[in-house]
Amino acid sequence: MNFGFIRYILGWILNFQGAFLLAPCIVSIIYKEKSGYAFIIASLISFTAGALCTWKKPKNKSFYAKEGFVSVALGWIVLSISGALPFLISGEIPNVFDALFETISGYTTTGATILSDVEAMSKTVLFWRSFTHWIGGMGILVFVLCILPLAGGNNMHLMRAESPGPSVGKLVPRVKSTAMILYGIYTFLTVLECILLLIGGMGAFDAITTSFATAGTGGFGIRNSSMAEYNMFIQNVVAVFMVLFGVNFTIYFLILVRKPKQVFKSEELKAYFGIILVATLVIGFNIRDSFSSIWVALQQAFFQVGTIITTTGFATTDFNLWPTLSKSIIVLLMFIGACAGSTGGGIKVSRIVIAFKNVKNEIASFIHPKSVQIIRLEGKKVGNDVVRSVNTYLVLYAVLFVVSVLCISLENYSFETSFTSVAATLNNIGPGLDGVGPMENFGKFNPFSKVVFMFDMLAGRLELIPMVILFSPCTWKKSK
Repeated sequence: MNFGFIRYILGWILNFQGAFLLAPCIVSIIYKEKSGYAFIIASLISFTAGALCTWKKPKNKSFYAKEGFVSVALGWIVLSISGALPFLISGEIPNVFDALFETISGYTTTGATILSDVEAMSKTVLFWRSFTHWIGGMGILVFVLCILPLAGGNNMHLMRAESPGPSVGKLVPRVKSTAMILYGIYTFLTVLECILLLIGGMGAFDAITTSFATAGTGGFGIRNSSMAEYNMFIQNVVAVFMVLFGVNFTIYFLILVRKPKQVFKSEELKAYFGIILVATLVIGFNIRDSFSSIWVALQQAFFQVGTIITTTGFATTDFNLWPTLSKSIIVLLMFIGACAGSTGGGIKVSRIVIAFKNVKNEIASFIHPKSVQIIRLEGKKVGNDVVRSVNTYLVLYAVLFVVSVLCISLENYSFETSFTSVAATLNNIGPGLDGVGPMENFGKFNPFSKVVFMFDMLAGRLELIPMVILFSPCTWKKSK
């Protein structure tokens, strides 16, 4: 294990965190709020810790997959701890567990909150909450790779460990260039949404924070009603951009380089939009009696389907009150999630597609034992290593989900609350059903449950493996 290089990476994460923490200070100056001092202190702490870790470059630059996973897991933990400091220093969230929960929920783009009255918070803190979504959406290490040359070709170990989906590749030969392209697309879409929200009549502060939360598919709202009090144009803009940020960013790269044929070949993209269309139509007709017209019902259904499948977590209505069929579909969407290579969470559509094709091939092999079954995705053969990783992920996901539900059940809330609270955090969604519905919060849970949720949020955002490797005893054993 190359501890020197891991230390160096963590140091640069802290340095960038120090810079990020200064952004809310601008908001505090504009709105003349005293909470800005908390971010200055937190920034100084981050810069100091970062400087101590980076003052000496490591001599050994050997960097492999194990170091990549450990660096990513530790990086996100360090990021969360330093990001929670302003909440504690300002006293706006004085409890350590609550401050960490809120910060981890922000960075992992989960959007679950312990706050019962969001509007009571200062605008400086509200900005920071939404900004953590934007930072965490594309990934802090992807951002670092845009700026710094770290470990040469081994940078791919960092990107693979942090990026969502069963497989990650370079868009262009250099990893740094790939990271810059990803962040360029990410920033462009964020700015475009912000402009459209301003055109729709949303205030500048609301538009910026909402765009941050949408881009990261996080869903931290700055209103107690989330998105319910905004007009239909604004709701539709947010809904469309939630869906767009749930698309694999490789698709946007292919559009940029004018390769539309490859875009239309994407089975994951077709499945993603197909699921959204079918779920919207079924829910829309199921809830039509609750709204003034079928068109309003379909609009509300589209927003809620978009917010759940992309794991954003915004809400325009309390879907906790919907009929059982609609709520059942919402829960299923929680597990499916968005596309691989997007800012969304969940199992990912590509994994669902590969898993179904694998089942289909297994059934065919029983019927025709001598036949050779090959899984193809978008016309390309899916390697056995990818199929194995998908199967490993699904098994690990199921184990972690069951254990988490059992742990949360110790608090004796309803099964619906315990089950969907884990689904909401492990899949980085935010709201669940019953006691954690869109109009509820996670503040009621005890510290133990919040620790379980925090682990689940980090594990879900990092595709499980980095967090499991971090806590595996064999990771820290010296090789013979």
